[in-house]
Amino acid sequence: MSVPIEGLTLGAVSDLIEGKILTDTVRISRAGAPVFNPDTGQYEPGPPVIIYEGHGGIFPNGDPGIVLHLEGQAYVDDSTSKYKLITPLDAPVASRGDAVSVISGADPAAVGRTWRVLDIGQTSTLAVVRTTFLDQNTQSSTSTSGSTS
Repeated sequence: MSVPIEGLTLGAVSDLIEGKILTDTVRISRAGAPVFNPDTGQYEPGPPVIIYEGHGGIFPNGDPGIVLHLEGQAYVDDSTSKYKLITPLDAPVASRGDAVSVISGADPAAVGRTWRVLDIGQTSTLAVVRTTFLDQNTQSSTSTSGSTS
């Protein structure tokens, strides 16, 4: 059985994905401007700035890998815990080093985990969503939903 796609636009596909697949609420934040602490005489990191909070999804991007680094050799900042963030096209583009977290979603084990943005979001001529590659910061689960007593 085939479904006619006459009149189907990229915008319609994007709306469908946002409504049916991007069901988590994600937050993208970045470090705020440094704040001077008069008690120490030092600049300290300012509070994070939220650049996006809304529809999104976190998806694995393959299995965890092994990265070998040779002493004295340049290497790409390769991730051993690869994920990708999917957001609507109208969401702001994340920058390298931004933090991503899941605020709410269907999987309780995802809520509260954090990731680091590895590179700015991808773009494409036929884009319906934005894909951003991530490295997981949180390496343990704090969820107790699956525990037994």
